Amino acid sequence: MTNENVKIVATNRKARHEYFVEDTIEAGIVLTGTEVKSIRKGRCNIKDSYVLIENGEAYIYNMHISPYEQGNIYNQDPLRTRKLLLHKREIGKLAGFISQKGYALIPLTVYIKDGLVKIELSIAKGKKLYDKREDIAKKEVERKIQRQVKERY
Repeated sequence: MTNENVKIVATNRKARHEYFVEDTIEAGIVLTGTEVKSIRKGRCNIKDSYVLIENGEAYIYNMHISPYEQGNIYNQDPLRTRKLLLHKREIGKLAGFISQKGYALIPLTVYIKDGLVKIELSIAKGKKLYDKREDIAKKEVERKIQRQVKERY
């Protein structure tokens, strides 16, 4: 995702707080025309979404794409299940990971790359409460150090 012609539409900021991100992978999404137009306007939310693999295909659930205002009869259900475009070997690799206990497929970002809507998926392991507290404590220390450095100079 280090390309100049990438426009980030939606991010899942909660994901890095709730999970340890092990690996990331880029996937395409099967969308209708009005959904693409709505995403281009930035009307997309992936906060509570997740990915499941069924019958050798990957699907994203709870991804909310707001209906396009000028779409009238062509608008789809905002929370419908959408198919992800991945190679068979990538799906096999992901299925192997999420079959292990504690692992999940979580979308991190939705972006437009070279005119196509893409989604960045992460193979993630759930954090425990004490892990979250450690992260918060580390961030507090970092902020404190930054404040002290700023005051000195």
